[in-house]
Amino acid sequence: MAMKQGFSQNQAQQQKQIQRLAMTQTLQQSIQMLQYNVEELQSFLKQKELDNPLITVEMATEQPISKISGDSGAHEAFMNQISNDQSQSLFDYLLDQVHLTMRDTPLRHLVLFLLDFVDDNGYLRISNEDVIKRTGADEIAIIDAVTLLQQLDPPGVGARNLQESLMLQTENDEGSPDQAYLVLEDAFDDLVGRRWEKIARKYKIELSVVQEIFDYVRTLTPNPGAGFGKQDRGYIIPDLIFKIENGEPRLIQSKASKPKVSFADQYFKQLKQTTDDEVHKYAAEKKKEYDWIAKSLGQREDTILRVGKIIFERQRNFFLSKTKELNPLLLRDVANKLHLHESTISRAVNGKYISTPFGTFELKAFFSNAVNQNSDVSADAAKERIRKIIDAEDKSKPISDAKIEKNLKDDGITISRRTVAKYREALGIQSSSKRKRFE
Repeated sequence: MAMKQGFSQNQAQQQKQIQRLAMTQTLQQSIQMLQYNVEELQSFLKQKELDNPLITVEMATEQPISKISGDSGAHEAFMNQISNDQSQSLFDYLLDQVHLTMRDTPLRHLVLFLLDFVDDNGYLRISNEDVIKRTGADEIAIIDAVTLLQQLDPPGVGARNLQESLMLQTENDEGSPDQAYLVLEDAFDDLVGRRWEKIARKYKIELSVVQEIFDYVRTLTPNPGAGFGKQDRGYIIPDLIFKIENGEPRLIQSKASKPKVSFADQYFKQLKQTTDDEVHKYAAEKKKEYDWIAKSLGQREDTILRVGKIIFERQRNFFLSKTKELNPLLLRDVANKLHLHESTISRAVNGKYISTPFGTFELKAFFSNAVNQNSDVSADAAKERIRKIIDAEDKSKPISDAKIEKNLKDDGITISRRTVAKYREALGIQSSSKRKRFE
């Protein structure tokens, strides 16, 4: 009886652990869904559609918005627009090479397909098997396409791991030491582990030669794509849209941020009617996955919209006035109002954008500390006032920080001279003595 009781207790504990693990995984997946921006969300759902035959995903189209959209007045406002990095991304660099060096053939189309799976460090993040599943191409064609990709600049691009990347870089370098490629190919672990005597015996070379190969490998880059800008197609798809209709402000979700996921009920019923237990189990798992996706999508949409509405209410001056000034707003303010955790609000605003008639902004940009605990003026607003005061000064007699402090106080912003100096430096503006001009 004692053994049976011990077994029952152990079984109950295991069930609790399994249940807790399942709940944790489900929670993690829901968190992941909230973290995605629109493009990442669409990519994730497309993959789920491929993996689950009971799911159909409908993606609503939305006009992509330039990262430098908005009128000139908004660009002159203190709130910085989304940065427009002019450095060329690795993706664009590779794309240019493909178009300039390859004829329009099915093989080139395969190379272009592979480009979407090259990460920012230059590594190819898709297996040949997955390429076959997604494209239907034969393995020989895929191997040829990968080879063509790996022949592009920078050397080492298109590799699937560090060893292969170093081999590609060595192969492309006419000045590489003799046998360096062979050692990397057949004795990589021994080289990294400094088992050099083993390498010397295997290839009948001096230890000094192994040292030379090791020193050479250290000059190679582990991330061939690191010298390029992040992949940036120059546009974003917003989650929220703010507009004025018939004189009334409106905040809505973009169509692209609300994909529709439907379930193949008829197919599911057919699967359940079979007598195969494995088929029953498979159908149940796919139905469970659909339920989770549908629920998580709804929670994502609801959370982002609710957060957006609170941002709008708190920052009405920015949305509805010409001053474009922000009020103080913290993540915990929104979290408390919605009875959510601060980390949830952080995930809901990072990488999520709102389109307005005067520009496109990331939601997290609407959060700013107050200049002090007793003030309703945000630090960003104080910085903007300081910048305007300095812009209007007589350049032959620049205004001091103490004078700026007094002017701010007259405007109802009470901060210390030291804080003025800190904000001025944050704006990249020099002290009054260094701003003086003698023209």
